[in-house]
Amino acid sequence: MNISELKNLIQSRLEKAGIDDPKSDTGIILREYANVSLSDLYSNPEKEVAPDVDMNRIEEVITLREKRIPLQHIIGKTCFMGFDFEVSSDALIPRPDTEILTEEALRDYHDGSKFLDLCTGTGCIITSLIALTNDCYGVGTDISGKALALAGRNADNILADKRDRLVFKQGDLYDALGEGEKFDVIISNPPYIRTADIEGLMPEVKDHDPHLALDGGEDGLVFYRRIIEGASKHLVKGGDLLLEIGYDQAEDVMKIMETNGFIEINCIKDFAGCDRVVRGILPLL
Repeated sequence: MNISELKNLIQSRLEKAGIDDPKSDTGIILREYANVSLSDLYSNPEKEVAPDVDMNRIEEVITLREKRIPLQHIIGKTCFMGFDFEVSSDALIPRPDTEILTEEALRDYHDGSKFLDLCTGTGCIITSLIALTNDCYGVGTDISGKALALAGRNADNILADKRDRLVFKQGDLYDALGEGEKFDVIISNPPYIRTADIEGLMPEVKDHDPHLALDGGEDGLVFYRRIIEGASKHLVKGGDLLLEIGYDQAEDVMKIMETNGFIEINCIKDFAGCDRVVRGILPLL
């Protein structure tokens, strides 16, 4: 069997299963399990698949994906900000859109900055920030002990000699912190799906991501209110608050920030042109 034949076989089955992006998933399966490079996939499709490729394992992967199990869970990892993060059903799978949030936080840092990542999940945001900055310190909080265990393993694998610059604390948002603990940047990708909308999500999300990481309450804004209202106790004057949002939540979240005294509030769009991040500054006075 050549590369083109195997690609067509995988992609056809994923299309029939209703996979949202069968072409992308097919490329990942070929790379991970058939040692097919991107170059060979597009420039040398008639090349024979290597004889040592485990076709039984590829069949297992396709079957699991047909059941709408996320490909990241099958592989056990995903790439975020250039790093491989372990993933599981204990935390939300990192999405490319969240890289926008992380990149915005990188714009606001200086050497020695202290970052707080609320609802840290896999730890992808805070771990990437520490890995990509100099002499910075980070705290990631989450209410889920299983998510924090996953985040800790990711930090162990990625940070190497910077590992002592990041700690994880269990608790409900700011409850995990010490009295008066302050940060230069607070960042969060909180649960923001309206409760009634969860059942309408793709099976990969509603059946495999923890609902704890999805459910933002009746209007999807519960965590934004709590994070913004409590931020002044843990953000230095002039510090930045950055929040990932749903595509239709920018106006509401910006109003909540304004009501709580934040200034220079703005919204950043993702690569698809959708509202993705709301940013505000705690005034100096």
